[in-house]
Order: sequence, then structure tokens, then C-alpha cells
Amino acid sequence: MYIFLNGQFIEKEKARISPFDHGYLYGVGAFETFRTYGGIPFLLDEHLERLNAALSEMGINRAFEREEVMAVIEKLSELNQLQDSYIRMNVSAGPAEVGLQAGLYSDPTVILFQKELSPLEPLREKEAVLLTICRNTPETKIRLKSHHFFNNIAAKRELGADPGKEGIFLSADGYLAEGVTSNLFWVKNGRIYSPAVETGILNGITRQFIFRLAKRLGIPAEEGLYKKRELIHADEIFFTNSIQEIVPVNVFEGKALPGKKGTVVQMLNGLYQKFISELQ
Repeated sequence: MYIFLNGQFIEKEKARISPFDHGYLYGVGAFETFRTYGGIPFLLDEHLERLNAALSEMGINRAFEREEVMAVIEKLSELNQLQDSYIRMNVSAGPAEVGLQAGLYSDPTVILFQKELSPLEPLREKEAVLLTICRNTPETKIRLKSHHFFNNIAAKRELGADPGKEGIFLSADGYLAEGVTSNLFWVKNGRIYSPAVETGILNGITRQFIFRLAKRLGIPAEEGLYKKRELIHADEIFFTNSIQEIVPVNVFEGKALPGKKGTVVQMLNGLYQKFISELQ
């Protein structure tokens, strides 16, 4: 498998980065994950906008344009012979002297990883499990998709390895937040709800896309501060992320839910798949 590393396409086994990279020493780095369908990355502009904002916040002096990244993805897809794939675009601060740095980082490490994804099983259901570990607070005003990921790792360890389950974080104040690697939505009386970014969640690209889909479908949607009881009385629950798309919930707290048969989930997924089909 080939990866892209600082301007070169190399076999992944030959990849080397500096031990003085501040992404390794201090977690100064950001990343994005997204899918390609038929070789075309989905919602790439939105992912790059968020990545560039994170790099600016971290003082990493680098920004990416669509054409530059598309060229890399096209070459990777050719080398790896992958059209439907998982892409992780990772940008760390790059090598510098040991010690915290107040100035800008001007020599970042840029890596694009690609791996094969089997054709996606439509609306793969999961059980939702409430976690005991709380969602930590962001390091700055809003949560960045950064290398500071141990809160998620600890949550995954609590949840376990079962791919049929996804955990739900509460904030330290007891408000519903998000999944371990996903954003959270639910439906009550035909209206969509999702926790607000003020709870400390990552404002997911697919999360934002779902709100746009809901508007096009004429489904009312809102975000705010909600407690567990709101979820217990939900008609439908689903998670979203860029790799798994829409993940309907079939069980929560012992309660059976409609899962992939949910009316709103089916409407959203139908329009989601329409956008994907128009890529090719």
C-alpha cells in the first residue's frame, strides 16, 4: 500500500518521520477522514475548510486547496488501485526543538493514508450504549479534530470491541454529547434533534450535511442542551460519521427502536445516497 508523505508517494513500510515532530511530542496536529466513491472524495471542500481552520488555530503555517489534494488522492487511488476507499489526511506540526513553542510551525509533516473499504452495507444498525466516562472539554473554544484523542480511546476501551455497538458520551454537566467516533441524532414527533456544539462535541462534516439534508426534505431540526431522558423517549436514534454515513440505532437502554426501518432515517439516507450517486 502506498501513502503520500511530504510530497512523495512511498510504500507505507518505508515511511519515516522525525522523533522531534511536535505532533508526536506534544500532539500538535489535526486530521480529517473521509470516503472516496468511484475515486471521488465526498464533501472534500468542507473537510479542507475545517482542517485549514484547525491548522490556523494550532499555529501550523499551512493551508490546502482542493486541486492540490485531489491530485494526491487521484495518484494514490491509481497506485493502490482503489476507487472506494478510506482516506485519512494528517498534518502535524513537524520537527522543532524540544520544548513548547510560541511561534508558528513552518515545516509541517503532511501524510495521506488510504485503505480499502468494502462496498458499504446500507444503514448498518448498532446498539447505542451510554458511557460512564464523560466527554472531555475542548482545549480551545471549539473542538478540533486533533491528535488529542485519548478521551475517545478510553471510551472505546469501556465500550469494547463489538462493532455492533456505539457509545454515547455525556458532558461533565450531564448533557448528551456525541458518540465515540460519531455524532448523535434522534427523532421525536417528526423533528430531528442533536446536541449543540456547546456541549464540547466535534462539529462533524456529516453532522452538518445531515442538517442540510433535513432542510431540503422539509424536516424540522434543532440542536441544543438535552438530557438522557430525551433520548429514552425518542422515536428514532442514529449516529453519523464520514466513513459509516448514517448508522441507525435498533436498541438503546433495553428499548427496541426501528433502526433502518425508521421513517426519517430512510428519508435522509435516500437523499444522502442520491448525492453520492451524482459524484460519479
